[in-house]
Amino acid sequence: MQLPNRRQALATAAAVAGIANPTGAAVKNGRIQQSVCSWCFTARGEKWSLDKVCEVTKSLGVSSVELLEAKSFPTLKKHGLVCAITSNGMGFPRGFNNLAHREELVTKTKAAIDATTEAKFPNVIAFVGMKWTKPDDPKSGEISRDDAFKNCVEGLKLVAGHAEKAGVTLCLEHLNSRDGSDPMTGHPGYQGDDLDWVVSILKKVGSPRVKLLFDIYHVQIMHGDLIRRIEECKEWIGHVHTAGNPGRGELDENQEIHYPAVMKKLLAVKYAGYVGQEFIPTRNPLDGLKQAVSVCDV
Repeated sequence: MQLPNRRQALATAAAVAGIANPTGAAVKNGRIQQSVCSWCFTARGEKWSLDKVCEVTKSLGVSSVELLEAKSFPTLKKHGLVCAITSNGMGFPRGFNNLAHREELVTKTKAAIDATTEAKFPNVIAFVGMKWTKPDDPKSGEISRDDAFKNCVEGLKLVAGHAEKAGVTLCLEHLNSRDGSDPMTGHPGYQGDDLDWVVSILKKVGSPRVKLLFDIYHVQIMHGDLIRRIEECKEWIGHVHTAGNPGRGELDENQEIHYPAVMKKLLAVKYAGYVGQEFIPTRNPLDGLKQAVSVCDV
């Protein structure tokens, strides 16, 4: 009987390992803390259960599933995961720019901060909101830019002290308003679509616990020049999101952003927070997620 050579033996061992762990850890270096955005996989494509998202996330060597409300924290804890950035449940249309829902927004944001600090998680997401007085009705009239700025600053200051005491960071997200092809690839009418303007709000609030959610995909669409933008915004970045452009798909060769260079820039500016994978799967979600995690693991 012919004994297997070394190459055959390694191939057999790899095949056996693949059966034991069909996903396989994609994190090798671990210099970038990564996270998986839950909605991309529970609300799109195969519509995984949250338990499956957690199982896949953990098997890839990633430690967080994010954009979840407090009711989902026990599931994360069960799987030994964290939630890198949590949600107050109100979504991006109803943000701090609009006085009509300020009371509800402040109450729910403070509640999310409390739940987040109790769970020992780091961040809560926040939004500027749609520019219309009724967020779902473009004919309702626009909130002026000056009023939106003032309302955001005042509203964020109402929760900033609460976040500071809790040791939790509120991250205000910049979104693109250019892509109207899908409700989640872009957000026409979102008032916080200019990165410099969003950062100017943060500067006016002046709290170490109110920072920027730098979404690479959205910044690329509205501004480009990603590496320079990271340098300019480095002291304000509290969380980061990814996706391929155009289309908000996988981080593959069919999109234009060179993610390894962007990740290296984040390391160069000493960004120590999480990078959340927030692409919408267009093919096998497991393959796409494993590829994205690997691409960002510089």
